[in-house]
Amino acid sequence: MSIENKRKHLFISHHHKDDADVSKFIGLMQEKGYDIRNSSIRVKPENQERIDKKRVSDDVIRRLLRMKISWAGTTVVLIGKETHEREWVNWELEQSAKQGKRIVGVFLSGGSNADIPKAFEEYGAALVKWNSESIMRALEGENNFENPDGTTRDAPNRGTTGIC
Repeated sequence: MSIENKRKHLFISHHHKDDADVSKFIGLMQEKGYDIRNSSIRVKPENQERIDKKRVSDDVIRRLLRMKISWAGTTVVLIGKETHEREWVNWELEQSAKQGKRIVGVFLSGGSNADIPKAFEEYGAALVKWNSESIMRALEGENNFENPDGTTRDAPNRGTTGIC
């Protein structure tokens, strides 16, 4: 597989508390020869305060997110302990589905089936544990569904099956 085939334009949906895991995910894929281009928003602490205090409107955030999702070929959602509670994560997954993006879920350490966002259950195409081989297969189009321990599970839906 050439480097061009290993270049992936991803929107990485995640809970902002899991920002460090976005970097770990990109590093894990780079170790396997992938060139990951990430269009997700990673908010600096000073900007998070502006968002929390509603100094940036939700309409502005939605417009920006739609553009960033549009640029990506695939949406990856990092599933940690609080991911399922995040309104923005579900919104990003719904928008990804509306745009016809393949949605791949990746369990973070400590993530469980109970942490899967509702929108992923409806639109997800693959769900894998934090393992480079499983992630690569999912990014390349395999519709594999795993539990956090790597055992297989039933797919919650048909999902979007495009390849990034």
